[in-house]
Amino acid sequence: MAPGIQRLYRRLRYGQPIVVVSGLPRSGTSMAMKMLEAGGVPLVVDGVRTADADNPKGYYEFEPVKDLARDPAKAWLPGARGRAVKIISHLLKELPGSYNYKVILLVRHLDEVLASQAKMLTRRGEGSDTPDERMTELLGDDLWRARYLLKRAPHFDLLELDYAQVVGDPVTAARQLDEFLGGGLDVDRMAAVVDPALYRNRA
Repeated sequence: MAPGIQRLYRRLRYGQPIVVVSGLPRSGTSMAMKMLEAGGVPLVVDGVRTADADNPKGYYEFEPVKDLARDPAKAWLPGARGRAVKIISHLLKELPGSYNYKVILLVRHLDEVLASQAKMLTRRGEGSDTPDERMTELLGDDLWRARYLLKRAPHFDLLELDYAQVVGDPVTAARQLDEFLGGGLDVDRMAAVVDPALYRNRA
């Protein structure tokens, strides 16, 4: 079955897609959520985790997402159709195939991800027993597995965005998002919310 026909069939059978913003932690997912919000996409968020020094513009999280692997019912998913929700890459495999998902995968240089995570842990007075080399391997493996799944499973439609490119050229990124989600978003507002000053850990 051709990809276009398959997507139409799945849309008719399973309904409007859920927009998923994903990636490794500290890879720009909150920025992407803010862009979608500015563009007019309704979000699935609860505000439990509030803005702080690490994410001064907010985290845009939804607490039940953390229980995807332990929650067989996943009762919140039907209400997420047509809306955007943030789900880290490690949990994408827990999404059931009985829905359609348009996944926006944020990719960032692993050295930058590692540095950003280390600074967050330091601010919280926490540490990690895992050496940087091993952590880089683990992060790379997680991202590889997510890409493999997203490119092969029929219930996923994928747009991959590079974090540094989004910050460097937010207008192009906003246009890509608009096209991927079917058009009609406010591209100018989406681009305007990208703050280059928050790109604080560069490879």
